Amino acid sequence: MNSPLQETAPRAAGMHPRAGQPLALRVRRALLLSRATKPVVFALAATPFVVLVWRALHSELGANPAQQVIWTTGLWALRMLMITLAVTPLRVITGWVELARLRRMLGLFAFGYALLHFTSYLGLVNDFQLSEVLQDVVRHPFVLAGMSALLLMTPLALTSTNGMVRRLGGARWRALHKLVYAIGIIAVFHYWWGKLAKNNTADPKLYALLLALLLGWRLAQALRARARRA
Repeated sequence: MNSPLQETAPRAAGMHPRAGQPLALRVRRALLLSRATKPVVFALAATPFVVLVWRALHSELGANPAQQVIWTTGLWALRMLMITLAVTPLRVITGWVELARLRRMLGLFAFGYALLHFTSYLGLVNDFQLSEVLQDVVRHPFVLAGMSALLLMTPLALTSTNGMVRRLGGARWRALHKLVYAIGIIAVFHYWWGKLAKNNTADPKLYALLLALLLGWRLAQALRARARRA
């Protein structure tokens, strides 16, 4: 049998009572995992762009390369936006607090793909003629929705640095970045209307359902917080 002194030795040495490992070691491993995860997530997020460039260089974009570039960049902008919105629920549900370190990077990827989406549309379809774009805005509501989402994303991208957080102050910065919820709604409608023009709303319905779940979770959390304060 172990003596009482032997049984309590791990606690005295700073060991975690359940894991049997020093707390400092667990923290160090968590930090190393977080640092290793970020470049992996960066590489994964950049992969669609790399694949798109590779396909363009090898003439593998199909019969309508311009349309393929526009649809691919737009779709990945929406996906990155959904992933960014999912970070906080996943962090709370899993308890993996290091996920919060990925949110800013994922949001910037969403903005980057959205900017590529608009630039491709502007250059490949309209030869960089803003007058043509304005005509499309009048004729097609989904173009207006897409441009609105990009315009709303711009201040979020510009204020994503630590310096801007300090300048704005935490409360104002958080209030500004709540625009991401409105951006998500507008982006889904932009995608839905674009697909509706081609009589295909199967994919947009999935993204609309995912967005509804994410926003519903946020609303439930806000209501619980208000109930605790009451």
